[in-house]
Amino acid sequence: MTDAPRPETELQVPDDLSGITAEQYRASMRHYPAGVTVVTLTSPQGPVGFTATSFASLSLDPPLVSFNIAHTSSSLSAMLDAESLVIHFLGEHQQHLAHRFSRTTEERFTDRALWTTLDTGEPILHGTPIWLRATVHQQIPIGDHTFVVGLVTRVHDNTDEKPAAAPLLYYNGRYYRPTALSD
Repeated sequence: MTDAPRPETELQVPDDLSGITAEQYRASMRHYPAGVTVVTLTSPQGPVGFTATSFASLSLDPPLVSFNIAHTSSSLSAMLDAESLVIHFLGEHQQHLAHRFSRTTEERFTDRALWTTLDTGEPILHGTPIWLRATVHQQIPIGDHTFVVGLVTRVHDNTDEKPAAAPLLYYNGRYYRPTALSD
């Protein structure tokens, strides 16, 4: 029996990328809707958090999730040193949190009424329908971002059978709530 060919693990870049500008690529990506999450963690300097729209589920067994963080992010250093984190799935009622955690670092945790900490030390945001606690499983620098893989160790889900709030979506530079299509 022969082994199946294995995919390349290194990023293969064509010789000529001159036809693709960062602005053109960014503009095309704005047309792909994404769920909005806020990632929080603790650091020796205090709580850290940032808005992330690159969240994805990777594996059920073991339960793995992922997101990306830009190398220009003010939260990058803390993220690279973190052992664990919490990923909050924002509801439509939490647009203010998406804005807050995409602004300057100093403003993110100033309102103590918005958050508390878990017994493990990570900040959690009040009113978030679903959040996941994960240990940092792997961090892979790729392009101008770091790809973070987390092993989920706790799931908080208070949505019951019918969620109280629709998920918050980001599309073309604005926030939206989804609406069901008729069958």
